[in-house]
Amino acid sequence: MSAAWAGRRVLVTGDTGFKGSWLCLWLHALGAEVSGFALPPPTARSLFEAARIGELIRHHEGDVRDPDGLRRAVEAERPEIVFHLAAQPLVRLSYAEPVETYATNVMGTVHLLEAARRVPGVRAVVCVTSDKCYENREWVWPYRESDPMGGHDPYSSSKGAAELVVSAWRRSYPEGPAIASVRAGNVFGGGDWAADRLLPDLVRAFEAGMPPRIRSPRSVRPWQHVLEALGGYLMIGERMLAGEARFADGWNFGPAPEDARAVAWIVERMRALWGGEAPVADTGPSPHEAGVLRLDCAKVQAALGWRPALRLEQALEWLVAWHKAVAGGEDARGISLRQIADYAALASGGADSIPRRRMTAEESSKGLRPFTPAGT
Repeated sequence: MSAAWAGRRVLVTGDTGFKGSWLCLWLHALGAEVSGFALPPPTARSLFEAARIGELIRHHEGDVRDPDGLRRAVEAERPEIVFHLAAQPLVRLSYAEPVETYATNVMGTVHLLEAARRVPGVRAVVCVTSDKCYENREWVWPYRESDPMGGHDPYSSSKGAAELVVSAWRRSYPEGPAIASVRAGNVFGGGDWAADRLLPDLVRAFEAGMPPRIRSPRSVRPWQHVLEALGGYLMIGERMLAGEARFADGWNFGPAPEDARAVAWIVERMRALWGGEAPVADTGPSPHEAGVLRLDCAKVQAALGWRPALRLEQALEWLVAWHKAVAGGEDARGISLRQIADYAALASGGADSIPRRRMTAEESSKGLRPFTPAGT
């Protein structure tokens, strides 16, 4: 994958967000010329600031709801490929801000696709939507790419609508760039401080020595480390840049079936890894959220050979290792790049080639644990 991205001009919308920051770091490490377009970081603490992403890329501050500003950024950068991650990403916030959610997730996608179609040189677009784009029937079977789009809440509905937009542009403008949509599960990893997400909520509570408040302990989600999803996105983008038209399609990227786990299981594993307080039930009013959600990844496994490299418990270990290392004074960019390198080695079947890093005397005195790659 390294040779394929070296020197490529890549634009990432939503580069100040959690997934966008990880993607920019990875692309930069692969030798790409990376630019970004986004609003300021959405949280007081952010991976974008902690890892100093702005030092590595050309960042354009703007809003995907502004078509002219977005097009100017695309024209200025003339990317070969765009990864479109800019979004309003929270289910519960979508109930409070439905207009903003639809304007960002649906019309923002329209604006991006139009800019990519009209600016010369853009060859491919990877639109990141969500596992929640499907019409959720609360059944035990995982959703396939051919299942209907839908969504009970504004967020899920907006992601289903964005998928319809992508499909319409792909079929209506075959002379334009190749367009893929990618649908990942509930991603997590170091540097996510979003509100109303289970893993960031747990990290905040454990750091503060407080019991986390948990809602919907029986809800089942396809949990996965952020690098699992991003690795898949890069593979799809690489194939489209190579001219393989069949990859301009919709794709699921989810965990192994047995890693679709209930909230209660996640909480208990995180407590065991972190040593945090016991949770308490959040009995306050709560809007509807899906009870069961799983993804079928047979299509991408057959087409690309993509499979998860991390089991869920190992991925949680990486999350805890990241936050404890940063809390202990380690550089956020450094540990992020190390986890990217370790993940790439695992995904290529080279776990034995991952270098072991000895702890410094200072780290040992602080009680930090060494970061041990999963599977080694």
